[in-house]
Amino acid sequence: MNLIVIGAGAWGTALAIAAARHAAGHQVSLWARNAQQVQEMQAARNNARYLPHMPFPERLQVSAAPLAEAVQGMDLIIVATPMSALRSTLQTLAEAQVSAPVAWLCKGFEAVAAGSSGVGLMPHEVCAQVAPGLLAGALSGPSFAQEVARAQPTCLVAASAHAVVRQALLDGFHHGALRVYANEDIVGVEVGGAVKNVMAIAAGLCDGLELGLNARAALLTRGLAEMTRLGVALGAKAETFMGLSGLGDLMLTATGDLSRNRKVGLLLAQGMTLAQAVDSLGHVAEGVYSARTVVQRAQAVGVEMPIAATVVDLLDGKLTPQDAVQRLMGRDPKNEKL
Repeated sequence: MNLIVIGAGAWGTALAIAAARHAAGHQVSLWARNAQQVQEMQAARNNARYLPHMPFPERLQVSAAPLAEAVQGMDLIIVATPMSALRSTLQTLAEAQVSAPVAWLCKGFEAVAAGSSGVGLMPHEVCAQVAPGLLAGALSGPSFAQEVARAQPTCLVAASAHAVVRQALLDGFHHGALRVYANEDIVGVEVGGAVKNVMAIAAGLCDGLELGLNARAALLTRGLAEMTRLGVALGAKAETFMGLSGLGDLMLTATGDLSRNRKVGLLLAQGMTLAQAVDSLGHVAEGVYSARTVVQRAQAVGVEMPIAATVVDLLDGKLTPQDAVQRLMGRDPKNEKL
């Protein structure tokens, strides 16, 4: 299989490394827009900026060729850009008239343009707008880039309405320490990937304030309920949120020390401003940018998400960490339900 990964951040690089190790002998191209970065990666045979000390396999090459040219002849195309670049990348693929299956890695809802009255779109909804002819889907699940690059056991979910896309993702990545499950519920998989980042910020805040293990367990349980409510309202299957892209990704991102979103919550609890916390990461923390769009989408379908809404007000500086805790704990008693 000829496979290209568009975007040479940590996660794109890790998946390119994993695909290039596959026993089927895939030929893998890692594409970056920055020619200087490509030259450095080719010379060093690693991605020193985003994934240092992880050597490239022999079958992994890097490219900065025009994207419309780089994707020609590929059997599988992986979009590893942030959510903010998904629309333009899919437009380029549509204009290049690619016929190969396409899958994106980004998690979140697209930000709403300033002054717009619309709601943030899920990745597959963006694709339906700008590239409806693509056979596309998502590759998601609980996965830290460093562990995938080190070939530590990891499970992912390949979500698409198209069987050919699901099968291409299994053929491309299911091997050795990387196990891939197929799922037709792309709405559920994408909602899980978006909401878990917001809940991870809340979990980092909880741990940073040393509220205890009871508090963290309650937060994640009710966070999962919020995630499920929103997903079902948008057309997802409730059982999807008991799987890898729901409960699995939530547990990893909310409790793992490699989580950038969790780190934001920890830093806010220490008294940093949001700008200071984000600057200290050196990488994108998607939850910071998707929290508001998650809540806006929930409001549009009449779904209550008190934890996510509290995270938004915390990020906007309307609440202190202590105020956020008091708001959630001071809510009126209710029956436990989704």
